[in-house]
Amino acid sequence: MRERILYSFPVQLFLLHLKKNLALLLVWVVLLGIILEQFGVVLGIPFLFLDPEYLHEVSWLSFFMMGVGLAVLTMAFHMTTYIMNGRQFQFLAIVPRPFIHFCVNNSIIPLLFYLIYIVKFLVFQLNNDLPSNWEVLKFYLGFSLGGILSYSLIFGYFALTNKDFFVLFAGTLDKRLRKVRLTRANVLSRYKEMRGRKDGVMTYLNLKLKLEDVRPDISRFETRKLLRVFDQNHLNLFLIQIFLILFVLFLGLFKEKEILQLPAAVSALLLLAILVMLVGALSFWLRSWATLVVVSMLFLANYFSNFSFLNRPHEAYGLNYQLEPVSYTLAKLDSLTHPDTLAKDRNNTLQILDNWKSKFPNDSLPKLVIVAASGGGQRAALWTLHVLQSIHKETGGEATKHTELYTGASGGVLGEAFFREIYLRSFSDKSFNPSDPAFLNQISADNLNPIIFTLLVNDLLIRNQRFEYSGYSHLKDRGFAFENQLNINTHRILDKPLIEYKKPEFEAQIPLLPVTSLVTNDGRKLIISPHSMSYMGSSMFGKTGLQEKKQSIDFLRFFHAHDAGNLRFLSALRMSATFPFITPNVQLPSIPVMETMDTGLSDNFGIQDALRFLYVFQDWVSKNTSGVVVISIRDSEKNMEIPTTELPRIFEKVFNPLKNIYTNWDNVQTIQNEVLFNYMAESMPFPLERIEFEYAPELMQNEELSGSQKTMRRASLNWRLTAREKKSILESIKSEKNQKSLNRVKKIFEKKG
Repeated sequence: MRERILYSFPVQLFLLHLKKNLALLLVWVVLLGIILEQFGVVLGIPFLFLDPEYLHEVSWLSFFMMGVGLAVLTMAFHMTTYIMNGRQFQFLAIVPRPFIHFCVNNSIIPLLFYLIYIVKFLVFQLNNDLPSNWEVLKFYLGFSLGGILSYSLIFGYFALTNKDFFVLFAGTLDKRLRKVRLTRANVLSRYKEMRGRKDGVMTYLNLKLKLEDVRPDISRFETRKLLRVFDQNHLNLFLIQIFLILFVLFLGLFKEKEILQLPAAVSALLLLAILVMLVGALSFWLRSWATLVVVSMLFLANYFSNFSFLNRPHEAYGLNYQLEPVSYTLAKLDSLTHPDTLAKDRNNTLQILDNWKSKFPNDSLPKLVIVAASGGGQRAALWTLHVLQSIHKETGGEATKHTELYTGASGGVLGEAFFREIYLRSFSDKSFNPSDPAFLNQISADNLNPIIFTLLVNDLLIRNQRFEYSGYSHLKDRGFAFENQLNINTHRILDKPLIEYKKPEFEAQIPLLPVTSLVTNDGRKLIISPHSMSYMGSSMFGKTGLQEKKQSIDFLRFFHAHDAGNLRFLSALRMSATFPFITPNVQLPSIPVMETMDTGLSDNFGIQDALRFLYVFQDWVSKNTSGVVVISIRDSEKNMEIPTTELPRIFEKVFNPLKNIYTNWDNVQTIQNEVLFNYMAESMPFPLERIEFEYAPELMQNEELSGSQKTMRRASLNWRLTAREKKSILESIKSEKNQKSLNRVKKIFEKKG
């Protein structure tokens, strides 16, 4: 019995995969690492699989689609391994429905994954604060239904097409296959190689899942008939692969229809399925030449990708890309920071500050408030908006009235921009209450599904769909998907050109908000504002002379000829929050091409820009205010306990240096900001106070778990938040430190009498 199991078809297939198909096994290993939360936790990748969202909710339908996606990937794995390895097991030639038998015996790896995945998502959902545990049962049934339906359709297709597998073959199809000389030659040579070999299989699982002895004699079968078996298998794989690709192309035509936007995890599974089937097709057609041909194709693709018809820029919407690009040189930067230009921009901002001062009694010296919000994807956007709403509510709007500058990066700027627009609209429309919690739901709605879906159906292929914005035509890409979904989530109130903020900013109705983006060419900041701020990148006092390196570029002046004021404000926000691989770097119309990405790499907390502004206008601030309050909204804890370490293993010694750079980047910036702030606090001719709000769920005990040692889990760095993550963000305002900060703000701006 022991030998019957050891030399059974399932065990031998499993051992064969370990020996020859490690690349295919790696797909399952990576997916397993993801769902076990050993990979991508910081970015929230596991939650895309454990808590899939469709049409802005986690439901039985979203799990139904997960069932479909996993079934497609599993069948891709079966088909590819059958094409690659099925010829080694000669007994399949006399088994009815050989491919279905192969799938049954090849299911050890997928079955293990299914079992672990089901247990993980059930446990995750049981701890996900659902209204009822019956919801979890609905999720499981939806997942099961999706898988059963998909397997039924695929196996039904193979049962029909492979019905008389050895004897019958459609005449016209047979003639067509005979013309494919490469296929026949490859299969025939493989058949000759394996004739004298034993496959080492004694038993196999039949369709009733019972062990059945193998009949090893296949001498009565002709080579020609066996050849047709392989021909037909390859054709079936090819047809299903073509169907999948055509299906993806079809979805791409309607990618903006939310009902067709698959959950992000399902899009990833479909992409993996296509890649796995390509491996099988290439291996079958090219045999030993496969590696050389694939490497050659990669080099050719890399070479031709530089051609204009394949390498189309990812644009900032609203700019005129038809004009001749502006020269991006040091001489150009110097011309934009001429002393007269610096003085002009400074005087314009001084007028804005005077307008801000006029909101208060003439004989008063009001506090000037600057808000600096850190980046961190959607968690930072939600946290920033929540803090600003809490401050506005607790101070009766006084703190917001005193605020004249917002700075920050990525999600923090997105939260500031959304609150600022709500505040602006509240002046003319009383239905806009800046403290309304409904806006929290809008800013935290899923924004990842359309991005990943667009990557699958559009960006991996040739982008060709266009749209019009303010008279200019632009190609659609993941950036468009991000802006479009953000626009929908926020009820389209941010969809306006940059220049529309010029008047309300000038009249000090709302704070200034210079949106910054990092220029990857040279590390400078691109400052996007309806008011030119050249003074943010060059010394106003000329003490450093020509030796000074310009720190930033004024977007409005640099791209003035390209209709810079017409830039879509949503594009500006995207440029500040461009996360690598998720949203593409924006290319601007300059020579050399200026590329921008998330400014968090340079100043993730907005402190540097805030202090630079105070330095430039220190005289005015000293004469017209009673001091400055810098409200710092961090999406991380500033003073974290030093973690314990163990002696590193070999792999850790290799990867830890890069890991340490990534994990300590926030710490490095925090320390630099501490130094800058201390210098400013000691040298400025006015009082400077900092009030900090921190999203630190590790320190915040969940009230429902009172007395427990379990802490709230930190939200991931992503553009999609789970229900638990949203709760941890909103509950963090109740922490002792944040309540002290809130009370301090309330005390400063509490209305008298």
